[in-house]
Amino acid sequence: MSTTERPRILVVGGGYVGLYAARRILKKMRYGEATVTVVDPRSYMTYQPFLPEAAAGSISPRHVVVPLRRVLPKAEVLTGRVTTIDQDRKVATVAPLVGEAYELPFDYLVIAMGAVSRTFPIPGLAEQGIGMKGIEEAIGLRNHVLEQLDKADSTTDEDVRRRALTFVFVGGGFAGAETIGEVEDMARDAAKYYTNVKREDMRFILVDAADKILPEVGPKLGTWGREHLESRGVEVFLSTSMDSCVDGHVVLKNGLEVDSNTIVWTAGVKPNPALARFGLPLGPRGHVDTTEKLQVQGTDYIWAAGDNAQVPDMIGRKAGNPNAWCPPNAQHALRQAKVLGDNVISGMRGFPQGDYSHANKGAVAGLGLHKGVAMIVMGKVKIKLKGRLAWYMHRGYHGMAMPTWNRKIRIFADWTLAMFLKREVVSLGAMETPREEFYEAAKPAPAPAAAKPVGEKAKAS
Repeated sequence: MSTTERPRILVVGGGYVGLYAARRILKKMRYGEATVTVVDPRSYMTYQPFLPEAAAGSISPRHVVVPLRRVLPKAEVLTGRVTTIDQDRKVATVAPLVGEAYELPFDYLVIAMGAVSRTFPIPGLAEQGIGMKGIEEAIGLRNHVLEQLDKADSTTDEDVRRRALTFVFVGGGFAGAETIGEVEDMARDAAKYYTNVKREDMRFILVDAADKILPEVGPKLGTWGREHLESRGVEVFLSTSMDSCVDGHVVLKNGLEVDSNTIVWTAGVKPNPALARFGLPLGPRGHVDTTEKLQVQGTDYIWAAGDNAQVPDMIGRKAGNPNAWCPPNAQHALRQAKVLGDNVISGMRGFPQGDYSHANKGAVAGLGLHKGVAMIVMGKVKIKLKGRLAWYMHRGYHGMAMPTWNRKIRIFADWTLAMFLKREVVSLGAMETPREEFYEAAKPAPAPAAAKPVGEKAKAS
């Protein structure tokens, strides 16, 4: 960490909003005008819409993340967590990965901590559940699913086999539907290389408390998405929830009980709970309450945007809905980050700040290779697509939305190579414990058992 006498703009969070806001500020800022400091527990930003494809092996995991220090060479990037903020003193407490926590003064503050998985006190969920909020979880899920196929192919125990080949996904929004679609596609491909495992032996279950899946694309496309998944053998249970999953024994509200080694939790997100310690005005669901200028209510030096912010939807409010708020998605996060960056510069210079206003452009979702749904909004016209064309729209939109041309090119290269090369179906589960084999080789060997004389053995016989 460096010190500076220039004003400091502290960006808390290096996700989509934090990265793009910092880039925008650095681009608009005059030389030496201020110091931009970004604090995040990870040294990279994860493009979350690509996590399902990374879990299915369609994209290299390294291409889904963007290294902060490479993209923000003119900023201070600190790997750690902001634990508290003293607004009176304008000081943040930073807890680094190692060492003692320290205080970091700031003049302007950007809150971009994003969201975490929304969970409930379900018995067994913390011990058995697998999330899908980070690249580590996506890689872990891929390795885990392929490892279950390895187990099922090698065992003679029918209970072990059935448990390994049962996959339960909770949550039917974008994350849940896309993940189960991609993982089922991968498992179907992988089964071709196993002697004792067929797709018919696997059981995929999708559970959602709502009465539909993919609500973001509308009821018709959501219904088509459900029917499409069901045509691939996925069991979809709507208007139900999971009561417990202790030791992998899944109990649903509708009475269904199954044993599974794979329970994937994608039932929504909630604002980062650390916001409660910052003394900021929060909305009813824990989001930072902001104005249409993305400025935190009651302050003139703090801004917030993205999944952790309650941002007024000006388009919806002009249409007559006084309680319209921007949904937490990448479409809004990207545009909010740019407006936020401009407003920070304007606020620092004492100029008027601009309002954030964006009309919904639609939504796209991939459900596996060559399968998807898309709703494109062009003025008052909504174009609804499904199947291969929607899948192309999904890849095209998110491919171009991926930050930096470096990552765009790598993503499109992955997709191009996949047209000619088969999908990799190897499990690298040992990556989670890379030192285990070396430890076994290096630990002290047990004392050898005493050998019996040959003659004594002959007498015994």
